[in-house]
Amino acid sequence: MIITPIERVTPHYRGRFAPSPTGPLHAGSLVAALASFLDARHHQGSWALRIDDIDPLRQVDGSVEHITFALQKHGLEWDGPVTYQSLESDRFEHALYQLSQAGCLFRCRCTRATLSIHGTCGQDCASREVTTYEPHSLRVRFDTAQTYEFDDRFLGPQLLESRAVPRDFIVKRRDGLYAYQLAAAVGDAQPQFNSIVRGADLLDSTYRQRWLQQVLGLEPPHYAHVTLVNNALGNKLSKQTGAAALEVDFAAQNLRSALSHLKQTPPPESATTVMDILEHSTEHWSLPVGN
Repeated sequence: MIITPIERVTPHYRGRFAPSPTGPLHAGSLVAALASFLDARHHQGSWALRIDDIDPLRQVDGSVEHITFALQKHGLEWDGPVTYQSLESDRFEHALYQLSQAGCLFRCRCTRATLSIHGTCGQDCASREVTTYEPHSLRVRFDTAQTYEFDDRFLGPQLLESRAVPRDFIVKRRDGLYAYQLAAAVGDAQPQFNSIVRGADLLDSTYRQRWLQQVLGLEPPHYAHVTLVNNALGNKLSKQTGAAALEVDFAAQNLRSALSHLKQTPPPESATTVMDILEHSTEHWSLPVGN
């Protein structure tokens, strides 16, 4: 077996799949789940399921049950109990305290109407006195001088583009909810996980999350991003674009389609069951470089 970089640097692979409970899984989310599952199993590692339920306003009742059922029907069994980001508020609050102590945190009173065109603070709130009594979000001053390029295990070296890096971004919202960037940076860091496989729509977020991990004294995991599944109009397949829920009765066919998107060796025709397909795919897993 060819030794890949992940095997040389990690004694035990620890990966995860982290869907948001905003609806059932679709073909695009299956690709991300399958890639992270096969990468973990190929390296004899563990694969966890974490529900990223930090935004209750977007949650859809029954989503967790739909997600876990669909994963099991596709043979994607996780290790250990399902975990929930909503139970990690103590860790997120501690991270906010650290950011404040490091001088990176400021209160921002901007609304959608006063944000810059890039979604950053539009009123120079960092240099103003915004009291705790005013409605505000918490933002961090993003020091791009401390932002480094990184090697994506699937896509190769990622060069920092200034247009992809905001000068500040939210870590706690006006409504008191923790922002995705903070939750992901804290939740995905080592030693909890050391390999993150996810969709390429989150590639730009990696710079922000790695920077947060650096400021917080956390060791970043190894990141790998898979290309997105698009709909007929060329848009990312997602719940927002009307992606259909996976038909679990066609699990074997769904897996073959996902493997084709990941440019993996097709399982033989004799592999008719979900387990046959996964066993073959785990053994023959290859990094979808430039996928």
